[in-house]
Amino acid sequence: MFGNEPWALLLSSAITIVLILVLAFVIRRIAHKVIARVVTRAATTGSIASRFRKGAATDGIDALLHERRKQRAETMGSVLKHVASIVILGTAVLTVLDRLTIPIAPLLTSVGILGVAIGFGAQELVKDFIAGMFMLLEDQYGVGDVIDVGGVIGTVEAVTLRVTRLRDLDGRVWYVRNGTITRVGNESQGWSRAFMDVPVAYDADVVSVRVLLEQVAEEIWADTELREAKIVEQPQVFGVEQLSDSSLVFRISAKTVPAAQAEVSRELRLRVKTALDTAGIPMVATA
Repeated sequence: MFGNEPWALLLSSAITIVLILVLAFVIRRIAHKVIARVVTRAATTGSIASRFRKGAATDGIDALLHERRKQRAETMGSVLKHVASIVILGTAVLTVLDRLTIPIAPLLTSVGILGVAIGFGAQELVKDFIAGMFMLLEDQYGVGDVIDVGGVIGTVEAVTLRVTRLRDLDGRVWYVRNGTITRVGNESQGWSRAFMDVPVAYDADVVSVRVLLEQVAEEIWADTELREAKIVEQPQVFGVEQLSDSSLVFRISAKTVPAAQAEVSRELRLRVKTALDTAGIPMVATA
């Protein structure tokens, strides 16, 4: 039409480049939709274990697990979307450069050298990101959990791929790099346990003390407010747990919803002390 072959070649190249870019953005959009759908399904699908749990107290556990699955799935979805965008758009750019007859071998070599240099300089950052990825995949902890990461114990306020933000009992905020966490003690995952040791004199009637503690356990389990909101199973009396120099030590224990062990422990102490005072059985200070 123009009677000039270079113009025809230029127009053909321009159309090809436009098609490559359009195709890349279409593929990117499709990939993001697929990832979003997978993330939504992962966030809403319940665990197999939750189907076998019964009782109103487990509703709080299921809600917490659902929120954790949602946070973990959204974080992984964000990472996957970024990776997909880099791979798809990067491939499209290289294809366009090749179409424009721009040699990409030196560019790839330069990028490789730059990547190695950045890798050496950002080893700690890469380590943090990899540790954060595995932490999310394995569900080691989530927002709201009380954890011990070695030297710091606190409530998790935020989790990213690089750092975990904790707030301790004094209100101090700690920023812990994920790559430096070598062990995690989670006090809020699944369920917690509240217990109380009850020391009584050697001449106390062991059977009477055990019966009294079992009555306290039954009363706590019969408390609708505690059973529906904080306690997962009926409290148990383990009998004589320890023999000290001056006393027999009984133990009463209760399985609770995550992070409710402190409140249930206080309730145990109050009710056991009241029951012992009523029965005239004194508690003995342990050595």
